[in-house]
Amino acid sequence: MQSNPSLLLTGLAAGSAMLAAPPAAAQYSPNPPFTGRIGRTVAETQTAYPRHNPVARPGSPNIVWILLDDTGFGTSTAFGGLIETPTFDYLADNGLRFNNFHSAAISAATRACLLTGRNHHHCHMGRFNDDQYGTPSYDTYLPMENGTAAEILRENGYATFCVGKYNGAPHENGSFAGPFNRWATGRGFDHFYGFCAPAGADDQWHPKMYRDTHREPDDSLGQPAITRFASEAINYIADQQSAAPDQPFFLYFAPGTAHTPFHASKEWVDKYHGRFDSGWEDYARRTLENQLREGIVPKGTELPVPNADVPAWDTLSDDEKKLYARQMEVFAGFLSQADYEIGRIVDFLRRTGELDHTLVIVALGDNGASGEGGRTGGRELTPEQEKAYIAAELAQYDHYGDERTWPFYPAGWAQACNTPFRYYKKWADYEGGTHDGLIVFYPEGIRETGGIRTQYTHATDILPTTVELIGATVPETINGYPQTAIEGTSFAHSILSPDNHVEERKHLQYYELNSSYALYKDGWKLQFPNGLLNDQRRNIFPDTEARLYNLREDFNESRDLSKKYPEKVKELLAEFDSLAWTYGVYPLKNGKKADPAYPVPHRNHYDIFVGARRYGEYPYFDGSLGKPWALGVHIDQAGPADHGVLISQSHYALYVLDGTPVFATQEGDRIVADRKLPEGASTVKAVATHKGKNKTHIQLYINEIQVGEGDLSVKVNLPGRNNYIEVGRQWGVPVNADYASPFYFTGKIFKGTVDVKH
Repeated sequence: MQSNPSLLLTGLAAGSAMLAAPPAAAQYSPNPPFTGRIGRTVAETQTAYPRHNPVARPGSPNIVWILLDDTGFGTSTAFGGLIETPTFDYLADNGLRFNNFHSAAISAATRACLLTGRNHHHCHMGRFNDDQYGTPSYDTYLPMENGTAAEILRENGYATFCVGKYNGAPHENGSFAGPFNRWATGRGFDHFYGFCAPAGADDQWHPKMYRDTHREPDDSLGQPAITRFASEAINYIADQQSAAPDQPFFLYFAPGTAHTPFHASKEWVDKYHGRFDSGWEDYARRTLENQLREGIVPKGTELPVPNADVPAWDTLSDDEKKLYARQMEVFAGFLSQADYEIGRIVDFLRRTGELDHTLVIVALGDNGASGEGGRTGGRELTPEQEKAYIAAELAQYDHYGDERTWPFYPAGWAQACNTPFRYYKKWADYEGGTHDGLIVFYPEGIRETGGIRTQYTHATDILPTTVELIGATVPETINGYPQTAIEGTSFAHSILSPDNHVEERKHLQYYELNSSYALYKDGWKLQFPNGLLNDQRRNIFPDTEARLYNLREDFNESRDLSKKYPEKVKELLAEFDSLAWTYGVYPLKNGKKADPAYPVPHRNHYDIFVGARRYGEYPYFDGSLGKPWALGVHIDQAGPADHGVLISQSHYALYVLDGTPVFATQEGDRIVADRKLPEGASTVKAVATHKGKNKTHIQLYINEIQVGEGDLSVKVNLPGRNNYIEVGRQWGVPVNADYASPFYFTGKIFKGTVDVKH
């Protein structure tokens, strides 16, 4: 969208001085003019050595931004929670806690705010990076005119690294076909290691990892993603400091913890065994006691009324209590293990002598804790499905959190983790969706360590704050693109102040997501009436009237003042409307429902060529859900002595065992061909047709001759988001005990094929 310069905030405290272009550029880097003189001889020549790349201002500190995922205000011990995070405690005790920090209620939107210092609709990330809608603010293409922190800092002489989750690129650009200009390395990062679009989350034991824009192999050591991320961050810092010790670096570390699936090493899960048996109400009560005692929330703050979708712990069955307590143990182990691995990075900085010369900013969440698990952690289930889910999850109790499981938790734990706020991630109107803990560690600038700052802050404010603290400049042009103004407001003054007695400079902030919306203005907050929300939420909480709160007197939205101050309601409604037009918030939409006019790409046939890497892959298949399908593998050379996976996905595989094709699922289904592969070239195919809502029928073919068939106990679809078809191997956990992953095919495959009947 086109920006209105008069309405883009002037949050950069240093004003126009901060917007002056530096003398050299890193991305757009034409050779500078030669200022010497060339003669016929050396004696007649005057040499000159112009500077090609920017050099950081002397004394510039290193910068580390750490962003957690789906965590909740009341989880970490750094903010009164019951999950031990000694690294975050250390950084907070030797830095500052900000207890009034806010996100955009969902990951991609918050990350757009964080990385650019602009509001997420202005970054074309109205919701998520796979939710395209036919208006600019929702098309998911982050404008080049909104420079990222990496682009800005690289222009200021910094080395830049991104490690972890990067879902700032449109999902349709998430394949090997690219383009890669909106991947991390296309937006200012010298190096990237992690998972990219379309992934908002991934299997923590077997993530599909990328180094820059190239796929990484699965980890042969079986390490969880957080361990790999921490090691890679240390390696980047070690490489950079060894090669250019005088150059400062910027590390953006966003590991994806603690987004579902909750995956953690057994010792970390066992550490919390039995600690949550007393339930979510007791967790919230003890957390609030800690928060009050430590001054993290204002005196007099009380627990709010329970969320409408959360049952009382005492009403649950013994099996429910056992499972739900275990789910929380895994979540806690997941978070504590991440804290430990981040501690390795902090310790490495200490050992190199760089820690005291580093600005560390930790956002303990890109939104609130997630209530998407519903009543059981299994998301939206019927009563019969709930019983089956609980039984299946309890059967995995002893190894819960390992690669064979996919743990989540119920909304009751999300409510507790958001203590003292109501509701959850994706609820942009409630503090439970947007209110997170923030830590700033900056030995060279903080005068009162261990203090608490209460000024209202937002994800858009971190970039301008960083720029002001390090004395950098924001170029008017980056890589040839004229830049829009930063919209966030620096809170550097509250970091550098010796105490909390400084003014609040963030006066205004709007929120909108899934048609839930709100406005903050000078301590007042208005939640808006909304009849557009989907039926599930409307049944939970009708949202039929505007609600007004004075957050300076009512920290967690417990006292609605809309009837007492109707003129304030009208004022804030009008203010929101103005901002919504300015930043492209409109049109409000009904939840995540797709635009019926969106041109979903449909292909009836896919070829997945194996090539030199011995395997092929393809992102998920748009528009294929519920459709009949066929998987085929064209073999150049094989025979009855060969074995291995022909084509697979995370829940099913077509493989060869002792020369015989087999189609199997993780649910225990196994359909075996009645003959072996012939010698030489052949084609093996599995054809799927669906029987009713819950079953799929499979037919096996070799060279178009049917060699087997059978019904599966479940309905099997082609991959959904974040899953992939693999050719010539199994990624991650095998579907059954017939083989061990990756079980490479010993013959030679030319290609895999996928056919979809639309």
